[in-house]
Amino acid sequence: MDTLQREGDELEWKESARWVKFEEKVEEGGERWSKPHVSTLSLHSLFELRTCLQTGTVLLDLEGYSLPQIVDDIIERQIEEGMISPELRDKISFVLLRKHRHQTKKPIHRSLADIGKSGSSASESHAQSRSMNDIADTPSTDQLKNKFMKKIPRDAEASNVLVGEVDFLNKPFVAFVRLAQATTLGGLTEVPVPTRFLFILLGPQGKAKSYNEIGRAIATLMVDDLFSDVAYKARDREDLIAGIDEFLDEVIVLPPGEWDPKIRIEPPKKVPSADKRKSVFSLNELGQMNGTAGGKGALDQDEEMPEQHELGEELAFTGRFCGGLFLDIKRKLPWLPSDFYEGFHIQSISAVLFIYLGCITNAITFGGLLGDATDNYQGVMESFLGTALAGSVFCLFSGQPLIILSSTGPILIFEKLLFEFSKNNGIDYMELRLWIGMHSCLQCFILVATDASYIIKYMTRFTEEGFSSLISFIFISDAIKKMVGSFKYYPINTDFKPDYVTAYKCECLAPDPSDTNRHHTSFFKLPRLNVTGLDWSQLSKKECLKYGGSLVGKSCKYVPDLALMSFILFFGTYSMTVSLKKFKFSRYFPTKLRKLISDFSIFMSIMTFVGLDMLMGLKTPKLIVPTEFKPTRPDRGWLVMPFAKNPWWVYVASFVPALLVTILIFMDQQISAVIVNRKENKLKKGCGYHLDLFWVGVLMAACSFMGLPWYVAATVISIAHIDSLKMESESSAPGEQPQFLGVREQRMTGLLVFALTGVSIFLAPVLKFIPMPVLYGVFLYMGVASLSGIQFWDRIKLYMMPSKHQPDFSYLRHVPLRKIHLFTLVQILCLAVLWILKSTFLAIIFPVMVRDEMLMDLNSLCRGCRKRFNPFNTRF
Repeated sequence: MDTLQREGDELEWKESARWVKFEEKVEEGGERWSKPHVSTLSLHSLFELRTCLQTGTVLLDLEGYSLPQIVDDIIERQIEEGMISPELRDKISFVLLRKHRHQTKKPIHRSLADIGKSGSSASESHAQSRSMNDIADTPSTDQLKNKFMKKIPRDAEASNVLVGEVDFLNKPFVAFVRLAQATTLGGLTEVPVPTRFLFILLGPQGKAKSYNEIGRAIATLMVDDLFSDVAYKARDREDLIAGIDEFLDEVIVLPPGEWDPKIRIEPPKKVPSADKRKSVFSLNELGQMNGTAGGKGALDQDEEMPEQHELGEELAFTGRFCGGLFLDIKRKLPWLPSDFYEGFHIQSISAVLFIYLGCITNAITFGGLLGDATDNYQGVMESFLGTALAGSVFCLFSGQPLIILSSTGPILIFEKLLFEFSKNNGIDYMELRLWIGMHSCLQCFILVATDASYIIKYMTRFTEEGFSSLISFIFISDAIKKMVGSFKYYPINTDFKPDYVTAYKCECLAPDPSDTNRHHTSFFKLPRLNVTGLDWSQLSKKECLKYGGSLVGKSCKYVPDLALMSFILFFGTYSMTVSLKKFKFSRYFPTKLRKLISDFSIFMSIMTFVGLDMLMGLKTPKLIVPTEFKPTRPDRGWLVMPFAKNPWWVYVASFVPALLVTILIFMDQQISAVIVNRKENKLKKGCGYHLDLFWVGVLMAACSFMGLPWYVAATVISIAHIDSLKMESESSAPGEQPQFLGVREQRMTGLLVFALTGVSIFLAPVLKFIPMPVLYGVFLYMGVASLSGIQFWDRIKLYMMPSKHQPDFSYLRHVPLRKIHLFTLVQILCLAVLWILKSTFLAIIFPVMVRDEMLMDLNSLCRGCRKRFNPFNTRF
């Protein structure tokens, strides 16, 4: 919007405000654009605008190629209709063709953020703004170099509003023009955007404020999705006036005594779409529209849409042999090339580093636990190799490559019980495990062939939230338990008193020659060592104990405060990651730099605290990676033979424990897949439940033959993988929040993660510098981050909030709070039962309990309230 200004004896049009989505004003004193804000219009200005369109000139689809020609056509029409006298032609034309001055002024002293922006031009740092002549047909250099073009959507068109007061008119001169084709009118606009609409208002002196408010009103209407659609399609004046009336129907008035109009309203984080506004308007005013039948309202349709989306063809029961598998392959094949080339992006690097560290930490943790549970038949080396093999194959051929495979707690419990059973009954553990794996593989194939995955469609939010919350809490609790364990291994020296430092000493005393036991255990092992010639006072602690000496003194049990240092590394990694992840919403530095810092937040946090640990030089517990490619147990090879070590009946009887393993795998895999494929992630390449289960079955058999751990979808790491690949809109209107576009769906990040996991034995010289507390901090972040967005967690927090401080959740508007609390309480009780189960040997029946939750009938909680629970998207 440009307003007419008088500079001495000269008239010129000066840019006073602009709209892309929200309003920005020129702040004269600050010589800058204001912050984007919601336009607050007076109701009187809207009514005056309506009057202007009723009485003024409306030219629709005018053939215009330059501003002078357009102005001549407008004046000619007004003369023909008797609105102005011919004597005013030259005066009005003179005023409308004055030069335009845009707000391109930049102060000499620029901020760091402005200096960091790319594409800055010298012309924009001039102390004075440029004046441009509208007669020019081509954009000026300043227009072409204006960085504001990055904020304007592609294929955008401009609406120019010109308002001002003159001394030769007795009544307003008003014109609304829509050009047949958008035309670039030289320097009329601040940036080289073609103009489609013109609104001109010239009036007698004394009403400049009123003219300005009318100009703001039409400018605000032109950025409104519904009115701009009307403006493009209007056939006559009445259509435009009807558009204003429709806009007025939705206007909300703020009472003047309760609101200061000088306050600028911040742009909202989210605004309703134009389609939703159209449907609401159609319902209220015109009843059923666009063929809607059956008397259903828009609200009912919106509530059913999520269910229709979730119950798509991916989970349809085809009734044909392998029908679901063939549909998955058919659905995923066209996306295969893009699954690779879309992975070449800088965001993928941060995702790979993040997930890789999570995977190797998980592999080491579960590998160590498996080694203890199976007498090293499976250990850290098998865990590394199995993770690399299973993960790579799954990412390469699966239907949902964003899922990360890993070992799980229930599988670990099963392995422990199976080993103890084999040991107590004289059965070869590895051969029995091989047959269980083959039976389980066959059972998975049967489930795939019969489209059994379709039963997952009966899973409700109740089950999904309970499962994902449990896995998140396990990650959080394990990270904290490992950290607490550091305080047991490295206790803090609470007994140390600085004032008695002179009394602290530790001496190594030679062994007593008369002690025959010590003599036999130590001296005879060192026949070549002259023990009598040793200077025992100069030996180290390890050497003293090795040669049979004894340590005497108050400081002999002293250890550095490694627990405190470990806690600093643990909590520092977590808190720094959280802070840097939120840095993209900060007000400092350019947008690209903020996003880069946010994407690499985990890597930067890890490197920072690894550097701090190296700087301090304390011997904190470090990551231990195998350095040799060989099985953990020396008496086993890389292949397991299927026959000769067990009786024949074991091969048949193993079908029974395999059935339990299949239930474990099926429920873990498919529930995790549902969580990954939830509609909030806006995945566009489709799902592959049957194809995923097929490859999990294949990998069961392969890992069983090689004596490697069994793998299934890891919920928390998969959620973290998706979170690290989320995409947001880069070009947005000033004041508009970046829009979540979806997830960068590809196979490259997973393949690189598991390839790095496989070669980690060669990276041991580098990885050995990473402290374990730093990785525990990464685990804690994964667990906490996966809780965000879970409605169950939000409802738990409502218990501790007074009503006036509760967020404005949609379900709080429709469901009584007591029923929300009751619903949440039932979920908490079920979660507690699952937590108790997973803490005992009964953890192997955990998926069975999840299945029972899926089939529970909770209608007794709120009979007749089925519709009221729709905001939870539950289907009991």
